[in-house]
Amino acid sequence: MKTRKWNKKTIMKSLKRNWLLYVFWLPAIIYIAVFAYAPMYGIQIAFRDYRFADGFFGSEWVGLKWFKKFFDAPRFWQILKNTLTVSIYSLVVGFPFPIILALVMNNMKNLKYKKFAQTITYMPHFISTVVLVGMMHIMFSPRSGVINTILGWIGLSGDYFFMGEPQYYIHMYVWSGVWQSMGWGSIIYMAALAGVDLSLHEAARIDGANKLQRVWYIDVPSIMPTICIMLIMRFGSVMSVGYEKVYLMQNALNTQQSEVISTYVYKMGLLNKQYSYSTAIGLFNSVINFILVVTMNKVVKKLSGSGLW
Repeated sequence: MKTRKWNKKTIMKSLKRNWLLYVFWLPAIIYIAVFAYAPMYGIQIAFRDYRFADGFFGSEWVGLKWFKKFFDAPRFWQILKNTLTVSIYSLVVGFPFPIILALVMNNMKNLKYKKFAQTITYMPHFISTVVLVGMMHIMFSPRSGVINTILGWIGLSGDYFFMGEPQYYIHMYVWSGVWQSMGWGSIIYMAALAGVDLSLHEAARIDGANKLQRVWYIDVPSIMPTICIMLIMRFGSVMSVGYEKVYLMQNALNTQQSEVISTYVYKMGLLNKQYSYSTAIGLFNSVINFILVVTMNKVVKKLSGSGLW
């Protein structure tokens, strides 16, 4: 197969022929340039002693001062440990559930029940983080919460302050996240399963394969490329635990276990106004995520043959 040689003439011909396509691309290119690439100009704050009045170039260049400050901070290892614990726990527990739900939904024969189940599982995704945490505060209230009421009925104390107990915090964070995102996350796997060739199932049925065998040997291998890509993308956000939910669930009793990098950046940057310090921490976080994506992509591609690039 001959490779097409691109020069000025062929590029102009392509632009003339497909100009409408490039016009459609233009808003997306502008959006990415303005909101993804232009803000990268501000990364230099991490290497300066930034003062708002002096601007980017007027502020003193201090090199890796803020990175060293973060690495030498007394809470560095605790914050890093908390971030990794929450992220890995969320990944291990939360990643398989959408896949399992999609496989179960795909094998439902009653369409009315299937649509009802899909609606019920999708709905939690549309609950805002503030409302979700508010619901958790009400349900786990020490005096009037549903959980403590049930515990009182079965003869237990019934006045546990779950939201203030460090040992319960991580489980509440992760499992509430699974409940909220499981249905929405299953959509992409449902779409992948819709493309599975039905003749494979018919042939397997003729050969005597039961439903579980058809799921394991036909459905799962068919959606494996999608699973691999989603896994790589999830690894790219291992260090980026969203600060909203963590911050809303935080209190004086559980801060030691609930402080993660994103909440620490928020407090240092917006509350304490240490802009350079918070930018350096955020940059460190992004670099680690980038390394994880590249590494995981190589590992998954070597094992399964599928990857992002």
